[in-house]
Amino acid sequence: MPLEPIALLPAVVDLPFREGYVSSTIYVSLYVSVTAVTLSTLFSVPVAIVLGFTDFPGKQLVKSIINTGMGFPSVVVGLLVLFTVSNQGPLGPLDLIFTTEAMIMSQFVLATPPITAISLAAITGVSENVRDAARVLGGTRLDVALVVIKEARYGIATAVLAGFGRAISEVGSVLIVGGNITSAEGISKTRTLTTAIQLEARQGQYETAMVLGAILVALVLVVNAIVVRFGDTEAVNR
Repeated sequence: MPLEPIALLPAVVDLPFREGYVSSTIYVSLYVSVTAVTLSTLFSVPVAIVLGFTDFPGKQLVKSIINTGMGFPSVVVGLLVLFTVSNQGPLGPLDLIFTTEAMIMSQFVLATPPITAISLAAITGVSENVRDAARVLGGTRLDVALVVIKEARYGIATAVLAGFGRAISEVGSVLIVGGNITSAEGISKTRTLTTAIQLEARQGQYETAMVLGAILVALVLVVNAIVVRFGDTEAVNR
């Protein structure tokens, strides 16, 4: 069972939920969100680099689509992914409906626009003096790009944090494509912290919902603290 130390908490204090419920829910939340954000980063950062260093017809249209995607309704994303993985959809034969893989797909779509847009802003925000200095020193186009990316790395890390924040706090799309499913023993299969909070609150289990909410906030704060610490370390080393 993942996150075994958390599973042992009910034996120490009187918590308002079954053993294994919270640990499995946290595991599903982290697995889905971290996987989706990792895949999104591998896709978004190269796209931001291309947009930041090249000019081509339709570039402004692409940037507009990315910016629009930052505010795209999550339930619509969920419906599109649900159609894609349903029996009538193009990925129907893979039987992905109500699985963590479908949830990863929806969170990937939601996390990609903010990661791309913020990374692009960080790259284009690097001073032209940095690029000029790299060229004067005989750097190739690739060398210049690497120097700019190094200067923009804190902004890119912030972009990844923003994508993670949107992914792990998502409710609508993961509820639609995941189904909020648990086993008969209460072990999460596709239930995340956000969908669990919604369900517990609707059932009047406010104590459980508050505990799950506190855990969700703590996870986001930990990730945020890591990025801030990374930025402070980089600032000291400069």
